[in-house]
Amino acid sequence: MNMLSPKRTKFRKQFKGRIHGNAKGNYSLNFGSYGLKALEPERITSRQIEAARKAITRYLKRVGRLWIRIFPDVPVSKKPAEVRMGKGKGSIEFWACRVKPGRIMFEVDGVDLINAKKAMTLGAAKLPIKCKFVQRNH
Repeated sequence: MNMLSPKRTKFRKQFKGRIHGNAKGNYSLNFGSYGLKALEPERITSRQIEAARKAITRYLKRVGRLWIRIFPDVPVSKKPAEVRMGKGKGSIEFWACRVKPGRIMFEVDGVDLINAKKAMTLGAAKLPIKCKFVQRNH
């Protein structure tokens, strides 16, 4: 399966920017009963999202339903190796998603607590940030 990236964008390149503050939305479970919440600010690449998705779905053996709540919409550019400074911004290397603390990244439903927790732990291992397993309070 190909990785996530926008079909088209208004501008080709973006500034790096900083990730300040906590998530101001998407901090509660909206679809599933269990979720994976970010605890640190970081850029998460489409490759990392895909690796986490594969790890989660592989463990759950395609039982239940998985929602990915983040989308890589930030183009990250990079200049080639051993190229002198100047001569403009580099070409787009990959797509990333700016994730703030508190953001729900993945949600699952239709599985029991133990399996959901294990699957999310495996998914979290593929991400570059500390994550927390969350569940809906009944």
